[in-house]
Amino acid sequence: MADILLKVTDLEVKASDATIVDKVSFDLEKGRVLGLIGESGAGKSTIGLASLGHNRAGLQITGGRAELNGRDILQLSPRDTRDLRGVSVTYVAQSAAAAFNPAHRLIDQVIEATLWHKLMSRAKAIQRAKELFGLLGLPNPENFGDRYPHQASGGQLQRAMTAMALCPHPELIVFDEPTTALDVTTQIEVLAAIKHAIARTGTSALYISHDLAVVAQIADEILVLRNGRMVERGSVDDIFNSPQEDYTRRLVSMRQTEKQAGAETHDNLLSIVGIEAGYTPGVSVLQDVSLDLGRGETLAVVGESGSGKSTLARVVTGLLPASAGHLRFEGKGLPSELAARTPETLRNIQIINQIPDLALNPRQTVEAILSRPLAFYFGLKGSELKRRVAGLLDQIELPRTLNDRYPAELSGGQKQRICIARALAADPKLIICDEPTSALDPLVAEGILDLLMRLQKDIGTSYLFITHDLAIVRAIADTVAVMLDGKVVRYGRKAEVLAPPFDPYTGKLIASVPEMRPGWLDEVIARRTLPLING
Repeated sequence: MADILLKVTDLEVKASDATIVDKVSFDLEKGRVLGLIGESGAGKSTIGLASLGHNRAGLQITGGRAELNGRDILQLSPRDTRDLRGVSVTYVAQSAAAAFNPAHRLIDQVIEATLWHKLMSRAKAIQRAKELFGLLGLPNPENFGDRYPHQASGGQLQRAMTAMALCPHPELIVFDEPTTALDVTTQIEVLAAIKHAIARTGTSALYISHDLAVVAQIADEILVLRNGRMVERGSVDDIFNSPQEDYTRRLVSMRQTEKQAGAETHDNLLSIVGIEAGYTPGVSVLQDVSLDLGRGETLAVVGESGSGKSTLARVVTGLLPASAGHLRFEGKGLPSELAARTPETLRNIQIINQIPDLALNPRQTVEAILSRPLAFYFGLKGSELKRRVAGLLDQIELPRTLNDRYPAELSGGQKQRICIARALAADPKLIICDEPTSALDPLVAEGILDLLMRLQKDIGTSYLFITHDLAIVRAIADTVAVMLDGKVVRYGRKAEVLAPPFDPYTGKLIASVPEMRPGWLDEVIARRTLPLING
């Protein structure tokens, strides 16, 4: 008989006006990984948190059991729950940047729970953390923990959070989109680390994701969810090769439709000429970056975490003044500093951030968030303002009933779509898209990309699209710039950049895109030498 670690029975979670999780049941054996797949709002994260004995604000567990080693963790006292978390169960969140305290060094936060529960000495905990830093591909593992959160990239913070969860040798880890914010090459290192840690320690895991190709490399079984209900459960092979339900078949068979790069060269909307920029005087993150973006076109900027992609976005938006070089927008000089730009320029250059938790005011409702740019740029008010807000929600395919919700009451995908709507509200000529679909499941992401491309066709909007997802690049880009260590190493029309012969770095990026088949990661690991951790 299978040794069951976690047994969830008829779990039911409700909000005031809706059922979020509707009588979901499953077992998780020790040393096994169950992948939870489904679109944004399907209840994946809610189930994962319930498995930790936790509930989001505004939600209530109204039925069912979640037994860990035979104990119903939903019925534990607050003290017993505290003793459980950080020892037997740990959590890797989707948005690591929102999870770290900016006032404390990373090493102190990574080992905090381990020390609080007195699981090992400080010296051993620090050594364990350093080993994990190396395993997860973080730079200079011996000293990486001395950094503060603002000194690490988003991908680095995500890996540091994974180290935090692995540090105490838990029985169960809930991974909530742990590779969402990572570039494809880093993603392989993290996936390999997770896979190895589970195999070596017997740790069980719930792996929440919208990316079936990723889940196929990690999970033993997959549970497909939609609208809070179970759609289908089976082994990875069964789900991929013989899905029983129509929704599952759609997830498995979905492919991005590649956008053909046009041969016509458009007039430049934005020119980036010889840009150098950094956060510390005398230290440049960007080095002599020169790129052009045509009117009505999409320039995709691709590279690993820390390659300078998001720094480039900050330079274009004026949030980080360049130390050398210059920008031109609509044929005119674009001031490097935000304060020197005109209101019209500010309206015409908008950004969609990678992490919606950091981009949305938690104390404002959806209506207030979307109303602000409409009132600021166009002076809208009253019924006309409400009508335009409703139209924006229609554009991004969210119900108008979300008007009075706060960000904490939305799923990760819903929050990201609100960020997109806020950018669209200004009716800009250029939108800088910093991983805007990274938090969305494939079907919803496809809809968002279709929306962006439709807007581009209808009104000529240009996109500077920062991403690590080459499938997205193939779908939407006209031109592509590949960045490494702050430099552009490959640049041109999409058909040229993504065609062989490749330079070593671009070839590595393309070879790192997860394939939609089980066993792909094992093949990649066999071809590469990846660091492993003892225990």
